[in-house]
Amino acid sequence: MLTTMNVFIKNMQELFQPNKTYIMDGSIEEAKKLVSIAQKMKINGEPVLKKLNAMEYPNSYYHRSNPNDVARTEHLTFVCTSSKEEAGPNNNWMDPDEAKKKMMNFFKGSMKGKTMYVIPFIMGTFESKYAKNCIQITDSIYVALSMRIMTRIGSQVTTRIGNSSDFFKGIHSIGDVNPDRRFIMHFPQENLVMSFGSGYGGNALLGKKCYSLRIASYLGYKEGWLAEHMAIIGVQSSSGKITYFLGAFPSACGKTNFALLEPVLKGYKVWTIGDDIAWINIGDDGRLYAINPETGFFGVAPGTSFKTNPIMMRTLKNNKFYPTLFTNTAIDSNNNPWWEGISEKFQSDIIDWQGKKYNKDFDNRPAAHPNSRFTVSIHNCPTLSEMFNDPNGVPISGIIFGGRRRDTVPLVCEAKDWKNGVFSASIMGSETTAATSGSIGNIRRDPMAMFPFCGYNMAEYFQHWIDIGKKIKNPPKIFIVNWFRKDKYGKFMWPGFRDNFRVIKWMIDRIENKIGFKESEIGLLPQNNAIELDGLNISQRIMTKLFNVNKEEWVQEIKMIEEFYTKFENKIPQDLKNCLAELKIKFGIE
Repeated sequence: MLTTMNVFIKNMQELFQPNKTYIMDGSIEEAKKLVSIAQKMKINGEPVLKKLNAMEYPNSYYHRSNPNDVARTEHLTFVCTSSKEEAGPNNNWMDPDEAKKKMMNFFKGSMKGKTMYVIPFIMGTFESKYAKNCIQITDSIYVALSMRIMTRIGSQVTTRIGNSSDFFKGIHSIGDVNPDRRFIMHFPQENLVMSFGSGYGGNALLGKKCYSLRIASYLGYKEGWLAEHMAIIGVQSSSGKITYFLGAFPSACGKTNFALLEPVLKGYKVWTIGDDIAWINIGDDGRLYAINPETGFFGVAPGTSFKTNPIMMRTLKNNKFYPTLFTNTAIDSNNNPWWEGISEKFQSDIIDWQGKKYNKDFDNRPAAHPNSRFTVSIHNCPTLSEMFNDPNGVPISGIIFGGRRRDTVPLVCEAKDWKNGVFSASIMGSETTAATSGSIGNIRRDPMAMFPFCGYNMAEYFQHWIDIGKKIKNPPKIFIVNWFRKDKYGKFMWPGFRDNFRVIKWMIDRIENKIGFKESEIGLLPQNNAIELDGLNISQRIMTKLFNVNKEEWVQEIKMIEEFYTKFENKIPQDLKNCLAELKIKFGIE
């Protein structure tokens, strides 16, 4: 008798018509075998993987994608719920039957002459009651190897699934990488994603944004938990006490740096639990607990260096088990991955991300793609928390929301309560970055850093956050940060990176009620000299500017917030409307 999983695989074989089928087992031997195949396999005359300098980057390989396939394609990403209202204005919507018909036409026979990889994986630990069973189908060996790094794969998943139909189905084919035939379709009400025409991580690694956020956020809405675009860290003081934080930042806004932060202040240690995804549940004691359902980092390379993120650089050079993949970086003369910001000294004889010889004096383009990536196992991380595999997760004391703003938003602000924290997070704006296709530098609303990833109507999502808060006995404090404020000359006023820990130290003091605060129109600000600045060359004048709440800027901000809220018609929760009304009064707006 065929199991439910076997029936699914058989149906996929009939649909895709592959030359052969390979069911992955997650073993080290399998990794070596697939890497060997990928080095011999060529697409458009180029190997799928090239081995890099093993002395500098052991067990590491280079992948160059199609130039038209280098970022998430949000305009081609759809949420296919039974009604458009359920998907909300934050999502592109397509009727589920129409979407399936379109995708089935693309999928039919698309794996002829190829291998169909079956990836049984689990999000979360095998022992966790919060974990979810999943299967992805793909014809991309690069995707198969990436999923090995990012998730837990193997026969244990098959055993967990058994004959149950309760598992996520991810169906992917890279096709001909034609942007006109590229779609990512999400079916939250069916626990299903269909993706065609892209090999880029956010579009093709279906356990990543597609399942762990878009589908999981809907499951959390129905089941009473939260799936969030958040890093998870534990901050250990000299006394040994560990305070756990969640941090939400839009892509390319420092979330990975936050997750692998090396404290600039002595006596502290940051332990890493995750850099991108947090699944958050209410524990038996009424507190919030978070797990990282992933097992790897899919990080932005440009700007990463021993100066900005030494822990990540050590992670990339500390390969013990799984192959590390570098995608669309440049390559230097020593066969090392290279990108802008990796060192202050420019390396000559660079081959750029499109395979061309690079001349920094004449080429008006970066050598590495601005969204070039590394995919590396979290087990390589020297600061990996011993709580990483805890099936219950870690207890959360603080939640940090941040974006990239050149003005308006101060360095740090504490919300006075959970409701106001949800409001502050719901109005977050950030400058767009290279992680998404489209223009760079525009301000767009990105509530909770989830606007591209919420799998249902975001107004309902806001209400879900408020409802979660009502069930928590001891809600975490909520903070809003902005590491990116600039002066009138366009220069960053705050040094960022390791010095961001000075702000986190202030947060811990607030959580432990060791220090007071200053009232402002937008929340609670640090008192003068409350942030430890020893060893940092920054004037009090600059610090004052970093916390300036400018009325004219906030009057304009409120107009943009009102415009954003109108997209959701009358569905914005009354609690958030009340918070907005209070904010208008504070700034003298009728």
